[in-house]
Amino acid sequence: MAEGFMKKLYGQRAYIQSAGVHNDIEIDGFAIAVSSEMGVELSRHRSRSFDEMIEWGDDLSGFDLIVALSPASQRAALELTRYAHIDVEYWPIMDPTGLGESRETKLQAYRQTRDQILKRLQERFGPPTA
Repeated sequence: MAEGFMKKLYGQRAYIQSAGVHNDIEIDGFAIAVSSEMGVELSRHRSRSFDEMIEWGDDLSGFDLIVALSPASQRAALELTRYAHIDVEYWPIMDPTGLGESRETKLQAYRQTRDQILKRLQERFGPPTA
């Protein structure tokens, strides 16, 4: 979700790649729904794992910043960057998975997460590019 909003807010200002501890074979339908409310299309989006990035030849040393959204991804990023000059920031964002009973309460939890991500992006990178 963060990659999609980063591209929407800041365009080509930076190269962005979603990655994590595990790859997401399918994007969660609730994440797709709340992102589309803001004009961000995620239905074809797929996050890679750190292992896949390395396996597919991505040079992690080419990145300036890794933003970790979970403690597990923060630990993995710190381990991967022990010998590289890459900043790692941890943004404690709520994980909406499994929250809420009804469709509407689940969507509300995902909206809260979406809004936390948007707020953190703007705090870190400034106003959106016009």
